[in-house]
Amino acid sequence: MKKLLWVFCLYVFCLRGCQSSEVNGRVDFMLLAGPLTKQVVRSSDRNINDAFDCSHPVPPGSKQYFEYLQSRGVTHFKVPLSWAQLLPTGPQPTLLNSCWKQVSASGILHGWTVPESLHQGMEAGRARSWHRCFSSMQSLPSKSLHHLRIQFTCDIYVFLFSESHAGSHHTRMTGLRNSYQTVWDKFKSQTTAERDLFLQESFPSGFQWATSSVSFKTEGGWSEGGKGETIWDRFGHEGLAFANQTADLACDSYRKVDYDVYLLRGLQVDTYQFSISWARIFPTGYRQSQSEKGAQYYDQLINALVASGIQPIVTLYHWDMPQALQNYGGWTNASIVEAFKDYADFCFSRFGDRVKIWNTFNSPWVVSHAGYGTGVHAPGVKDYVESSYQVTHNILKSHAEAWHVYNDNYRKTQGGKVGIALNSDWAEPSDPAKPEDVAAADRYLQFMLGWFAHPIFVDGDYPAILKDQVEQKKTACPDSVPAKLPVFTPTESKRILGTADFFGLNHYTSRLVSNSDGGCTPGPDGVGDFHATVDPTWSSTASDWIYPVPWGLRRLLNYISTEYLSANKLPVYITGNGMPTDYSVDSLTDTSRMDYMKSYINEALKATLTDGVDVQRFTVQSLMDGFEANQGYSQRFGLHYVNFEVGSRPRTPKQSAYLYAEIIEQNGFSSQKSKKFKAAERPLTRRLAALPPSEVPSQAKVVWEKFSSQSNFDRKMYHYGTFPEGFSWGISSSAYQIEGGWNADGKGPSIWDTFTQTTNTIPDNANGNVACDSYNRLNEDLYMLRALRVKSYRFSLSWSRIFPDGTRKSLNQKGVDYYNRLIDGLIAHNIEPMVTLYHWDLPEALQKVNGWESAEMIDIFNDYCDFCFATFGDRVKFWITINQPQTIAWSGYGLGNMPPNVKDPGYGPYIVAHNLIKAHAKAYHTYDDKYRQSQGGLISIALNADWAEPKDVSVRREVVAADRAMQFQLGWFAHPIFKNGDYPDALKWQVGNKSEIQGLPQSRLPSFTEEEKNFIKGTADVFCVNHYTTKIVSHVTARLSPASYEYDWDFKEEEENDSPTTAIPNQKVVAWGLRRLLNWIKEEYGDPEIYITENGVATEAQTTWDDSARVFFYKAYIDEALKAYKVDGVTVKGYTATSLMDSFEWLNGYNVGFGLHHVDFSNPNRSRTPKYSAHFYYNIIKDNGFPLPDDEKVLYGHFQDDFIWSTATASYQIEGGWRADGKGLSIWDKFAHTHLRISNDDNGDIACDSYNKVEEDVAILKQLKVTHYRFSISWSRVLPDGTTNYINEAGLNYYHRLVDALIAANIQPHVTLYHWDLPQALQDIGGWENDTIVTKFRDYADFIFDRLGHKVKFWITINEPYNVAMIGHGYGVGAPGISFRPGTLPYVIGHNLLKAHAEAWHIYNDKYRAKQNGIISITINSDWSEPRNPYKQEDYDAAIRAIQFYIGWFAHPVYNGDYNDIMKTVIRERSLAAGLSESRLPEFTPEEVKRIKGTYDYFGFNYYTTVLTFPVDYKNLQHYDGDKGAGSTVDLTWLDSGSGWLKVTPFGFRRILNFIKEEYGNPPIIITENGISERGTVDLNDTHRSHYYEKYINQALKDKMWLFFLFLLFGFFYVNHSDPNISRVAKKSVSDYSKIITCNGFPHPASGHECLNPVEAAPPITDNNATVRFLGMELSVRNAETGLNVTFALLIVATFGAVCASFCFFKSKNQICKSGKTF
Repeated sequence: MKKLLWVFCLYVFCLRGCQSSEVNGRVDFMLLAGPLTKQVVRSSDRNINDAFDCSHPVPPGSKQYFEYLQSRGVTHFKVPLSWAQLLPTGPQPTLLNSCWKQVSASGILHGWTVPESLHQGMEAGRARSWHRCFSSMQSLPSKSLHHLRIQFTCDIYVFLFSESHAGSHHTRMTGLRNSYQTVWDKFKSQTTAERDLFLQESFPSGFQWATSSVSFKTEGGWSEGGKGETIWDRFGHEGLAFANQTADLACDSYRKVDYDVYLLRGLQVDTYQFSISWARIFPTGYRQSQSEKGAQYYDQLINALVASGIQPIVTLYHWDMPQALQNYGGWTNASIVEAFKDYADFCFSRFGDRVKIWNTFNSPWVVSHAGYGTGVHAPGVKDYVESSYQVTHNILKSHAEAWHVYNDNYRKTQGGKVGIALNSDWAEPSDPAKPEDVAAADRYLQFMLGWFAHPIFVDGDYPAILKDQVEQKKTACPDSVPAKLPVFTPTESKRILGTADFFGLNHYTSRLVSNSDGGCTPGPDGVGDFHATVDPTWSSTASDWIYPVPWGLRRLLNYISTEYLSANKLPVYITGNGMPTDYSVDSLTDTSRMDYMKSYINEALKATLTDGVDVQRFTVQSLMDGFEANQGYSQRFGLHYVNFEVGSRPRTPKQSAYLYAEIIEQNGFSSQKSKKFKAAERPLTRRLAALPPSEVPSQAKVVWEKFSSQSNFDRKMYHYGTFPEGFSWGISSSAYQIEGGWNADGKGPSIWDTFTQTTNTIPDNANGNVACDSYNRLNEDLYMLRALRVKSYRFSLSWSRIFPDGTRKSLNQKGVDYYNRLIDGLIAHNIEPMVTLYHWDLPEALQKVNGWESAEMIDIFNDYCDFCFATFGDRVKFWITINQPQTIAWSGYGLGNMPPNVKDPGYGPYIVAHNLIKAHAKAYHTYDDKYRQSQGGLISIALNADWAEPKDVSVRREVVAADRAMQFQLGWFAHPIFKNGDYPDALKWQVGNKSEIQGLPQSRLPSFTEEEKNFIKGTADVFCVNHYTTKIVSHVTARLSPASYEYDWDFKEEEENDSPTTAIPNQKVVAWGLRRLLNWIKEEYGDPEIYITENGVATEAQTTWDDSARVFFYKAYIDEALKAYKVDGVTVKGYTATSLMDSFEWLNGYNVGFGLHHVDFSNPNRSRTPKYSAHFYYNIIKDNGFPLPDDEKVLYGHFQDDFIWSTATASYQIEGGWRADGKGLSIWDKFAHTHLRISNDDNGDIACDSYNKVEEDVAILKQLKVTHYRFSISWSRVLPDGTTNYINEAGLNYYHRLVDALIAANIQPHVTLYHWDLPQALQDIGGWENDTIVTKFRDYADFIFDRLGHKVKFWITINEPYNVAMIGHGYGVGAPGISFRPGTLPYVIGHNLLKAHAEAWHIYNDKYRAKQNGIISITINSDWSEPRNPYKQEDYDAAIRAIQFYIGWFAHPVYNGDYNDIMKTVIRERSLAAGLSESRLPEFTPEEVKRIKGTYDYFGFNYYTTVLTFPVDYKNLQHYDGDKGAGSTVDLTWLDSGSGWLKVTPFGFRRILNFIKEEYGNPPIIITENGISERGTVDLNDTHRSHYYEKYINQALKDKMWLFFLFLLFGFFYVNHSDPNISRVAKKSVSDYSKIITCNGFPHPASGHECLNPVEAAPPITDNNATVRFLGMELSVRNAETGLNVTFALLIVATFGAVCASFCFFKSKNQICKSGKTF
């Protein structure tokens, strides 16, 4: 019966197993064996009751028996287990615990219940664990039972051999061992040699390479753009990081998106992993606090990555919790789950269209362990008992919620992946022979990695081992429980399980782990009963945590694949791997990092190729050095060195960066396979026809006719647009300047080697022996070129590196190999090689046989070129034969200041040039005849040319001199090549005539034969020109002796006075010359295709990274090239910036630099660091020029109907009548009458005589069509001594007449009470420094309100208090001219001005507003400040200080009651530092604060221009400027005005209006002044003013501000002060402004608005006071006109007389003839 029952049970079991194994239509067969007998080899007399049932030790030979069964196809093995056998008489702790551990890990207890006796026989905690285990197994549906891959009881590990499939349920046991044991068994027997064997293979195709950064470690900008405080901000500010360091600025990545993406392009990574700062997006942690500026920063970063072909990988949380959330418990508060979910939802929706890979968390173990356990990280909570575990619990739930948000709402449309990046060491047993150490190593991993991975990848719950350890400790330590592990509900477990699309792994190091008794000590070691240490033989790093143990990565990857991914087959992304070096040690030559990186990447390669682990990405940590948490800046993890001592935070690639780029290039470590590189051909599209010789002057003189009469406005007007598709953007270098390796690998010496090594001509005796060491640093040069994304790279070949003695017989293959590697590297990155065959470095061996003075050089050069064409021409499609032959000829063989230092100025240059031209032509024909058809390239010569501008274009001989200058420099070589094969006539005639005068038998200029002319002409496919500067040229008669190329010119060169200087004398920045030069080439040489092959600017060597001058240079020069292309139709095909990097700059050595990259010549590695200009140039390339920015786009539309249109004046500037009718003296009267105060000794005694011309002024206001007129009252005209003791009624009556006339003309008066002209009587008693001035001003205001207020409804108390305080009392350049207390007096003056304003406002508000119903405010002036370098936070900080010290000085008290915090803090700190007892800035009393705050009805604002700001350290100087700590400059491309300080910058107008709106609570704004000045000859056709108004007013339209435009000296009407009547003449801008007023804005041209109908233009009026040249004299226009009329009349009389005389003569002659008389 028992046998039948047993068979029946077996049948039912098999039947159910078969049924439960069918899932999704698939059947998994189960073959069951067992049970095992107590003795494996049975005897025939043994009974079946001897089956093994856990009551005895495992029978010997079991393992071999299982392996035999496996070979026979057995999939399962049965072990009977009964509670009676386990607990026959009661609890047996040893056996029970052993079996419990094994059974609880098996997952086979479906349908079992815990016997009551077992409940009673176990401690409560253990029984609960059993119950949870059994209950969870009972809840499994029967159909999923086949997912259980093993059955496990007692000490038996029962094999399951059936195949798993995707989605099958996971268990740790895979055979006779758990996952750890399996992996350990696989690798434990490896020898050291086997373990460390380097695998020379590549990763699979499509493998991704990445690097990473972390928001709080790199971004800086800790409070920028509304960002909220993070826990790391608080941590640093509380001095908890190393050396009290903070992440306030960090790497300044918030401002340096382009800088960071540049590095990524250089590395050529596929992906970039960065984290988002939660507090930058949601400052308080919640959506309602969203900062748009924060989101825009990440938009900018993501867009830049995508544009560069780099995939963004975004981590939502990398340790920087918003402090606002931490204040409520942070990750310990369960509400954080919903907050994180909402934050993730926002990020997915905002960025998910471009971001396809998301990490919810990065290294959450560190958050739990270091942030809330040990407290060494922010937020510094030390609670490993409870908080640490609660944090993990909430992080896991937050992760799951974020994953589900994406899965449910975004996956379908965005197609991305979401995972989590978990960190883990690898753990090995300290003693591999001890099973307890093996088990301890397993526990170590479960407490570190499993803590997070097990719930997500296994079963939705913590690992059983972890839970078991916690339960044991709770029992063992009832009084001091070391760990409180939260419990997931079944719903939560289900929610968490499977919430990852990949396994993200951060791994850095390994540990040796031993079993230990942790007692009741909190923390993983204590609770886990293990002890971790390191092998003393392992090398160390700057971190006491990270020890390089590369083989640990491979083993860990195998473990992860086995433990977590065997069922779901998810890929592994290595999301972080790296090591730190000390701050000051091993910074750039980071050999240890290179070794670490290579070995770890190689272990990942082994895991991938050898072990089959699906590793799909490797991320090197990190992109650059940063703020390393509690270690501050003391440790460096970066591939790029960041100089934290410098505000620019420059980034310099370390050697590890170049190694990583090389690994990426090879996709691993496979040996380089020979690869054939092929470049795109450049077919010759057209051959230039031969042209006739140039005339004298040439027909290209039309260029001067076209451009020289341009106004400064027209010349500088910036042109927006782009170059044609396919435009060649390049960068240049030359061999001797960068290569170094002067005698390496068989290179022969060049003339520059000899020169620099044998003379002391070069500063510091510098030479090019090493230079930039490019010969040994090819990959570093390619890195820069990749990062710049240039289309072409112009470099030169070192002739003596290829042919050491200059001839083919000396061929040096290693030199050839170097250039092959360079060329191949360029083509591999889609960069066209533009190769110069000769760039000045002649082999010394050839110079010994007379060099270029010898005609033999023609054939020698040709042979060298022939070799290069044959060797490199399959890949080089753009050849330049010779660079700047004019420099070679004149400097090398004339002046002799450059090698070969031949001083023969009369003959040498012409002989050498002759040979150079013929050598070029022969090389051209060699290419044309032998190689063009097969290689398909272009060939030309690079000619240098300054632009020559005639000193006076109206004088013909000056134009001829300028043309001659062009011919002597450019035409000398271009004329033979591009025209008729011969020199230009201007050159031939000039040298020939000079030679003849010098008594020579023939010209010193050699002549070409007809055959040579035909051979030379047309020997260039394109026109290549190098250009740097412009010279002003005038005719001279030069010396005859000694004979010299220079004296043959007969012209003189001068500098252009109005242009900026550079680090090289005689090389000023004159951008407009480039446009004219390009036009001249077009006219002179038949419209060739032009490549600008060199253009750049030198800066001092001290200018390292922040080269704004170079940025302005490129911005200006490239735009001139754009004008030539877009406006003038010049065929500009390419632009090459000079140069790639700082290098040996010829005669200047290393004292100056042209580079877009700084090279540290003191560093043996010649480290290269991108400058500001590199990023600027990249963006020009990316945009293909200068697309019209939004700031410059016209907004069509109208202002509101009641919009105010006005103009303005000031009393002292226009009234005159300075002593009329009892007017008192003002401070400006005295100032203007003081010697040397006013330019040209002018004054305002009469000015515009407006005191006597009310009707005339109102008439022109009516003509202007304004609705309002702003003017000021002269305080001393109405109150001569400044007090109401005496009232000048005559003066007051003038203002009555003016106001009445305005009202009659329907123009509203807008009256300023004080516009700088304080009564001198008040100044005599201290003026604004005397506190009594406040009362006196109040009384004055009261008087004016009383007398005029019934007619005036718009009031301004004080105009520009800043100028009163600073210009008048600080710098002293305005009245009253005080400058001796600049650190204190301006602040005192400003203090009293503010109080006086407030009192005037309150008088009006309290006494007059109700009955007069007007509005009153103060007018504040300010420039807008932009950072000079927009990538530099320090410059932003300087700009903010400048704004607060300017507009904020007066606006902040008026709108907020007190000075702004920046002013108060800075001035106080600097005052105390100087030894003062208190701040130099006065303080308001509480009553004064209350009195001043809110004293405005509108924001009156005067604005003119913008400045570029940068920090300046004035040390201890107690001065306003020292307090402000900011200097300013301007962009040289900004349009000028008549005032040096006023540049046309409409974009700044809109920005400062927005600043006012945000800073001061969006008050109504009235623009009370705005305009542009002019200087010099008056032009009534003032297009510059019309342009200014149109652009500025349109900016105001964009923000719909109240507008009240005012124009002081910068008038619409020209006032002729030389006319006794002081006549007013309208300029063209009057009609333009009135048109804007009539239209009330800018209606669209297509709207048909009636205001757009053309009006008849007024006849042009010439300024009669202007001067012109007439018959060699400077005359006024009126006098010149009179002279012209008189001359014309005399000419008519003379002509008439001559006609009459002729008539009489011929009549007399006829009469004589008729009479037959003869003479």
